[in-house]
Amino acid sequence: MAASTRAQVISLYKMMLTESKKFPSYNYRTYALRRVRDAFKANRKVEDPKTVESLLVEGQQTLAVIQRQVAIGRMFETQKTVVEG
Repeated sequence: MAASTRAQVISLYKMMLTESKKFPSYNYRTYALRRVRDAFKANRKVEDPKTVESLLVEGQQTLAVIQRQVAIGRMFETQKTVVEG
């Protein structure tokens, strides 16, 4: 993986984690964080440049979905659960 591609992947990973932490609901937040970590871990060994590029595009689309869902979640906040204290 080229250095610039590696930097893009790491940047995307950090942005997805940061956005996932913004979910107001504990359940959605932990689910999103787990899914992001698992997806990046599963694709850690991918070396093919075309596959990496397609995964980057898919990741950027997923980041946009997370951002939209966080915005919607903030509009319709519910009571905090016992876990959130």
